[in-house]
Amino acid sequence: MPLLRRDQPWRRAVRQPRHLRHLDAQLVALNQDTGEVEWKGKIDDYAAGYSASAAPVIANGLLLTGVSGGEFGVVGRVEARNPKTGAMVWSRPTVEGHMGYKYDDKGNKTENGISGTTGKSWPGDLWKTGGAATWLGGTSTPRPAWPTSAPATRHRGTGHLRKGDNLYSCSTVAIDVKTGQIVWHYQGTPNDGWDFDGVNEFVTYDDGGKILGGKADRNGFFYVIDAKNGHLENAFPFVKKVTWATGVDLKTGRPNMVPENRPGDPTASSDGKKGNAIFSAPSFLGGKNQMPMAYSPDTKLFYVPANEWGMEIWNEPITYKKGAAYLGAGFTIKTINDDYIGAMRAIDPKTGKIVWESKNNAPLWGGVLTTGGNLVFWGTPEGYLQAADAKTGKIVWKFQTGSGIVAPPVTWEVNGEQYVAVVSGWRRRAAVGRRRGQEGLDAGAGRLGLGCSSS
Repeated sequence: MPLLRRDQPWRRAVRQPRHLRHLDAQLVALNQDTGEVEWKGKIDDYAAGYSASAAPVIANGLLLTGVSGGEFGVVGRVEARNPKTGAMVWSRPTVEGHMGYKYDDKGNKTENGISGTTGKSWPGDLWKTGGAATWLGGTSTPRPAWPTSAPATRHRGTGHLRKGDNLYSCSTVAIDVKTGQIVWHYQGTPNDGWDFDGVNEFVTYDDGGKILGGKADRNGFFYVIDAKNGHLENAFPFVKKVTWATGVDLKTGRPNMVPENRPGDPTASSDGKKGNAIFSAPSFLGGKNQMPMAYSPDTKLFYVPANEWGMEIWNEPITYKKGAAYLGAGFTIKTINDDYIGAMRAIDPKTGKIVWESKNNAPLWGGVLTTGGNLVFWGTPEGYLQAADAKTGKIVWKFQTGSGIVAPPVTWEVNGEQYVAVVSGWRRRAAVGRRRGQEGLDAGAGRLGLGCSSS
């Protein structure tokens, strides 16, 4: 069973277990010196579609975790535990209408308030299998801000069943660590009908004493948000083709959607089996997917591994079945440009301008590292680990690792010498359209084919 982990540098002063999450929804604490299991706990039932795919986060002495499995109709949430014992402290659902809980020292739970208001942004009982999974890690400064994924079903995004914003899907949700209450949220794609998800990382930075956060969303827009109150400071496209919205209204914070560029209602079709197909850009794989971007406090620029691609997408009827894929959509990934898909882009969060870009034939699927020496490191599917001048984008160094790179580089210093490392090893997933002109794969409703996303 694959394990996923991330060391938390801010906790190294206190010796604690190292915490890992299993894809079968288990949480394990290992002794960092001996490797022995300190404790093990069950997050949820994997047979119902729950899994765990992101590293835990330590904040204010608590261990914070999310859940994966949005495409199976699970209910997303963030949980806090005692990192030494695994005992639950609180749980906060990320689908509006569900009750949060807090736990005493004996494990007894008491109600801690509903997330939002039941029935306000979800009609009927669709909130009960709402998705909004928290399948990537959160940010801990100044308070935990957790990105959430799309609603569980895609075809219901046509509005005939799932009217409303469907909070807190496709959002960044800030939670008070002490109380487990939602402090603020910002939603990038209300009533998502394209599987844009919105689970991308929220990277905080200092802007003249003000703590802001940047988020390059899968929907193709870059958001600058006040990390203390969730106020939208700026929003602009970071990819060159966006069809689902013409922009973001900075006064309301809402996207200016294009109604005709939304997949059609399957129940309104002649046979009731397939809604009107539309071309959408970016594709559900995103203007940027799970691969983390980076920010340099020296250049004050974000470095975003962007991808330019689109999709033909249509909706199909589907019924919820516990543990089965709950998608209701089919798609075909399509390329947009003849000369590239991926592009490393240096982006100014104040102006929204692309300062420089370095194009790549295949999609970029690994993260980014910036250094104090004004270098930007990233890997490519072709196997190159390369470095560019952070100010100009000029490639100053590259090394062929022998296999494709889908991981972020890391750096450390020993005895005054700095090192850079990256995991190399292309995973044979359908990285749809990774060769120029390749159309990718079809995937229909309720089938988790190679072309489907994990959310």
